[in-house]
Amino acid sequence: MSGWTAKRFWTTATVEPEGSGWAVRLDGRAVKTPAKAPLLVPTRAMACAIAAEWDAQDGVVKPDTMPVTRAANSAIDKVTPQFDAVAEMLADYGGTDLLCYRAEAPAPLAARQAAAWDPLLDWAAHSLGARLVPVFGVVPVPQDPASLDRLAQQVRGFDPFRLTALYDLVAISGSLVIGLAVASGRIPVDQGWMISRIDEHWQAEQWGADAEAEATEAVKRTAMQDAARFLHLCTAE
Repeated sequence: MSGWTAKRFWTTATVEPEGSGWAVRLDGRAVKTPAKAPLLVPTRAMACAIAAEWDAQDGVVKPDTMPVTRAANSAIDKVTPQFDAVAEMLADYGGTDLLCYRAEAPAPLAARQAAAWDPLLDWAAHSLGARLVPVFGVVPVPQDPASLDRLAQQVRGFDPFRLTALYDLVAISGSLVIGLAVASGRIPVDQGWMISRIDEHWQAEQWGADAEAEATEAVKRTAMQDAARFLHLCTAE
């Protein structure tokens, strides 16, 4: 993102309808992506969120404080021209979904996994037509090709902006099912995060928390929340 880092030169960020989308302007000058494409987004709510991020900048522009802008840039510059490859990459998570790989022992950890993960696998089976089978251990086990194809169809049904959000939901959680569940509103993002961290939190309970690991986890949790917010902005009024 260093390609668009700059010092603040504008007074006010505004939003305007343009074509079938919305543009953000800085003192009337259209904002562009790092690849110099027009920053046109699908909803006024997203454009307003981006404008608010630009208005909040003081001095040097700090992209790491602008998650909506960064996600919109990615949707336009990266996901749109590589849509099929990104969709395939996400669909591949179904074959090694976190929710399918269980601990056989200790029993309390296995029970915690089952209590949190089984309902989502049941949801995927009943609502998406994609039954994934859980196994013990971490060695990849082939899943039903028909189920994987149904999950892939779900992914391909996203537009580039929503796919950008789904990418982070899936990559951060390690689970396509969790990502789709959050995206569909089946579970809130914070629940999806906690479900995805059962193994790590179990280890911390047994051996104590690690400050560096906690800091990394906080960054990932915020990124997952940002992805869920971006997804909401894709369809908000």
